[in-house]
Amino acid sequence: MSIESLIQQALPRAIEIRRTIHSYPELGYDEHETAAIIRAELTRLSIDFVAGIDNAPTATVALIGDSKKPCVALRADIDALPIHEQTGASYASKRPGLMHACGHDGHTANLLGTAAVLKGMEKDLNRCVKLIFQPAEEGGAGADRLVKAGALDGRIGPKVEVIYGLHGLPGLPHGLVSSRVGALLASTDTFVVKFIGRGCHGAFPHLGRDPIVAAAEAVISLQQVVSRELDPTEPGVVTVGQFHAGTAENVIPDEAMIEGTIRTLDPKVRTKLAEAVKRRCEHIAMSAGCQAVVSIDAGYPTTINHAAPTRTVESIARKHLGEDKWLTAARPVMGGEDFAYYLEAVPGCFFMVGVSKPGQPVWPLHSDRYDFPDDALPSCMRMFVELAVAE
Repeated sequence: MSIESLIQQALPRAIEIRRTIHSYPELGYDEHETAAIIRAELTRLSIDFVAGIDNAPTATVALIGDSKKPCVALRADIDALPIHEQTGASYASKRPGLMHACGHDGHTANLLGTAAVLKGMEKDLNRCVKLIFQPAEEGGAGADRLVKAGALDGRIGPKVEVIYGLHGLPGLPHGLVSSRVGALLASTDTFVVKFIGRGCHGAFPHLGRDPIVAAAEAVISLQQVVSRELDPTEPGVVTVGQFHAGTAENVIPDEAMIEGTIRTLDPKVRTKLAEAVKRRCEHIAMSAGCQAVVSIDAGYPTTINHAAPTRTVESIARKHLGEDKWLTAARPVMGGEDFAYYLEAVPGCFFMVGVSKPGQPVWPLHSDRYDFPDDALPSCMRMFVELAVAE
């Protein structure tokens, strides 16, 4: 059978699995039912797998083909988000406050559908194919744990020579594939700053040291970090997303706290922005007679695609989806992805597949109305299957 015929044969089951996973979303490192569904399907397909790894018991690493041959890895993330679903779908989340708002249900179903197709071609594969079902992409750095546990370097299955991952992208036309060589997505550091003052009655502010005023001034000052401390040609983002302070309208509290994110594409810029956030907050606190306790936590690295694998993705999209189905991304975007950890360890490419059709609403990722469309699965499966068999 042709690859297209095998995909059409596997598609109904992939759709069924996606909808089941969508109905029962689970957060990072707690995807036990999702992992059970994945493992049951791999067992049904007679595909060998490792169930769980160090510090990631819900991870599943499967293998198809001859492990003595060169190994290509395909990855799917499996976790959901703490968002209450409003799609109205018949298979909507049955767990209030949780949903697959980033389409990881689609990514998981895609990789299982790909597995079914590749199993049917196993005797003819010129590579071994490692399937990585990864937990905790949404802030849990599941990829980092899998890399450290040996998912790529030969400790768990054969050593991986190249790795690919994809993400459904609303706003990108249906079936269009897009990526670029080099930086595609940003690093994702977070900061928390606690301003410690001295509380007092709001009617007598001179008797205290107001941490709210200091924190508010810091919020304004941090808007100048990128515009006044960074070369205008260098991308960078500093965003304050949370401000917490006080319990009553007429009381100046002892403490105020802000939290935010720092996004960059370059390690030197990453260091510079972190230092600027710390310096500005500490000096502003000092000038107000307060103290600033600054914590900056390193998040995901910049997602940097390698040249040869990205050219392979482009070639396959043009050849098997259509010459007009490839779009070179003009510039990086400042979102982040823990696929970056894989790309630090081995060559590879992370790419986007369009899921939007004309006349249909475009709900963004992490929206309570986003639902990975079933009709995007054939394009995703075709890309993964062709990448698995590519010379």
